[in-house]
Amino acid sequence: MNQIQEIGGLLRANSYPGRGIIIGKSATGTHMVAAYFIMGRSENSRNRVFVEDGEGIRTQAYDPSKLSDPSLIIYAPVRVLGDTTIVTNGDQTDTIYQFMEQGKTFADALRTRTFEPDAPNFTPRISAVLCGGNYQLSILKSEDQNPEYTRRYFYEYDGCVPGTGHFLHTYQCDGNPIPSFIGEPERVSVEGDIDTYTKTLWEALNPDNKVSLFVRFISLADGSCETRIQNKNQ
Repeated sequence: MNQIQEIGGLLRANSYPGRGIIIGKSATGTHMVAAYFIMGRSENSRNRVFVEDGEGIRTQAYDPSKLSDPSLIIYAPVRVLGDTTIVTNGDQTDTIYQFMEQGKTFADALRTRTFEPDAPNFTPRISAVLCGGNYQLSILKSEDQNPEYTRRYFYEYDGCVPGTGHFLHTYQCDGNPIPSFIGEPERVSVEGDIDTYTKTLWEALNPDNKVSLFVRFISLADGSCETRIQNKNQ
């Protein structure tokens, strides 16, 4: 069985899950919850903040003079199309947005994409779409970090038990090269209000490697939302 894991403990036990998406439902059952965090080991990766961009967010350099390579680290992790919230770890956010705007599907969009071209890690692309009380998750990764083989996995969740969600992250743990995430999205706890949950996630992320965190609670009654952003670089 896919047992529910306490998200704080899960994060504290892993110094480098990389980038992570959590989608679930509040313990009260009144809100859907979307969270996204980024971590970094290099100066270039750590030199970032989340900033609001319309209904979504984007990454930007905290100190532009230290930005050595914007590819793969500057993108819009969150965009909103009607009543659909899109969350990803790269520029595939825009691909999904464009395809869905044309009436195509989440899977249609991601079948045109693959993992990131950052040898030797070949970082997986993780993505989610959330609409009403239902959501989908996906991970695109190489087979055993061999760039000749792409593996695309899709997970669809119709409804969600209050106080639970699913967690998908890019890396299994730290390493060199960094091992890609293995298995199905992890079933995790979603506890407290938005401020409590934001604090739980932020304090559990490794203090040396964490960079930024986004959390959004979306009302199932009327679609209104609250957002919190935490940046290590303030």
